[in-house]
Amino acid sequence: MKDLKIFATLGLFTLFFACSKSGTTPTPVTPPVTPPASFSFNALKVNGLNNGFNYTNINKTPVIKISFSKALSKASVGTAILIKDKAGAKVNYTTTYEDNDNTIVIKPTLAVISKYTVDVTTGLKSTDNGNLQSALTINLTTGIDSTDKFTAISDNQLLDLVQKQTLKYFYDFGHPVSGLALERNTSGDVVTTGGSGFGIMAMVVGVNRNFITRAEGLARLQKIVGFLKNKAVTFHGAFPHWLNGTSGAVQPFSAQDNGADLIETSFLMEGLLTARQYFNGAGADETALRADITTLYNNVEWDWFRQGNQNVLYWHWSPSNGWAINMKISGWNEGLIAYVLAASSTTHSIPKIVYDNGWAGNGSMKNGATYYGVKLPLGPAQGGPLFFAHYSFLGINPTGLADAYANYEDQNKAHAQINYNYCVANPKNYYGYGADSWGLTASDIEGGYTASSPTNDVGVIAPTAAISSMPYTPTQSMAALKFMYYKLGDKMWGPYGFYDAYNLNNPWFANSYLAIDQGPIVVMIENYRSGLLWNLFMSCPEIKTGMKGLGFTGPSL
Repeated sequence: MKDLKIFATLGLFTLFFACSKSGTTPTPVTPPVTPPASFSFNALKVNGLNNGFNYTNINKTPVIKISFSKALSKASVGTAILIKDKAGAKVNYTTTYEDNDNTIVIKPTLAVISKYTVDVTTGLKSTDNGNLQSALTINLTTGIDSTDKFTAISDNQLLDLVQKQTLKYFYDFGHPVSGLALERNTSGDVVTTGGSGFGIMAMVVGVNRNFITRAEGLARLQKIVGFLKNKAVTFHGAFPHWLNGTSGAVQPFSAQDNGADLIETSFLMEGLLTARQYFNGAGADETALRADITTLYNNVEWDWFRQGNQNVLYWHWSPSNGWAINMKISGWNEGLIAYVLAASSTTHSIPKIVYDNGWAGNGSMKNGATYYGVKLPLGPAQGGPLFFAHYSFLGINPTGLADAYANYEDQNKAHAQINYNYCVANPKNYYGYGADSWGLTASDIEGGYTASSPTNDVGVIAPTAAISSMPYTPTQSMAALKFMYYKLGDKMWGPYGFYDAYNLNNPWFANSYLAIDQGPIVVMIENYRSGLLWNLFMSCPEIKTGMKGLGFTGPSL
């Protein structure tokens, strides 16, 4: 026992000596610091409703309530919760708090028909300095302002206004040298042959409705026809898609498309022949104009575009690439007018077999299916873009018109009705589609251009689609025209009529005008009102003979 005490005493002495030798004392262990616990998002309501993180048709002053699992540090809100518009510009907002500061109430002031994001970042802090676990983004799209943007006028006054203002694109905004229509309002010297044909028909309307005088209309037609006759390049009598409006040289549409375009030529001839029939005065000026137009039409070697006497017409030919594009004009699309004009030519006609085989595919262009409750005689599923029912029928009167393949009044009415019914049904749930806002056709879209249709629907409505369908769907077309003018007029109505297109679902409004979209608006409103262009074009003796030869029957023949 004594030895054990001695051993313990020696141990303590040794320990004391060792500590004294080092000259230090043990460092106390600090307990770990526990960081503030993070917190989480709990709930969201916009104007009292929860719809996930996407909200459309929102008013200009929405109330956004976001709830969290902890009380918020108000000092962190200004940098951690940001509202931005589509261009990235910050939007100011006011805040209040509820539920012991666990809920923030945000009240911004927004613009109508605009897209916004509310970004809540992980920089948001709680009162105990914790951070939000996960960021969140709320998407807001504001709705339209339903107030009228213009004073109400009668339907006839509104139709007059739309025709007159849209005509200005072609008359006031025509190329200064050639008089031809610019492809679009930003095209500089690039003019469009097909769009000019539509514009010529619009100018006939302008003269007939006293928007411009007969002398003014005649002078513009003389300028255009003189340029086409003396300056513009042609290939076997056919014109290219685009021309330089000053020199008359080809402006290539694409690398291989730098020569003749038979469809654009057809649209041009459709307009010229209509003008020829209208300017029927006995004076020397109008007599000469008619003769020059007839010469331009007779110069087109329609039969040569059979590419070696095949029983089909070809769309393009290039002086450097020949038939490289190799695109047949086959139905159903906008190309009927080419076959009608080719069959009607007194100098370079085509036989009926070219129409039957090349255009109609001996019946293969028939459809017969029912879409949205409407049977479609011809063409692709659900009808395709609406310009199929417009471009050829600016001049060709479909009323009671029939041949072996279809009744063309039924065809165009069905096509327009299907397009309307599709937009009302709105299978893609786009905001802004409905009975007053419909019409899918080729137009500008944000960042590009596309041929919209029920099978290629990107959310963009083009005014020309519904308005140019007025002869087929008068009630629905007038409702759309009024909506676009009265409700969207602050964004869609400009110096040359309606801008090209709009998207209310992902808000965007074109600031562009396209000749091929503007022209049909003037022309088809007039065909609905008076049948003027139909009567003029169908009065051409060549057309009567040619269409009868293709097997067409109807009251206009």
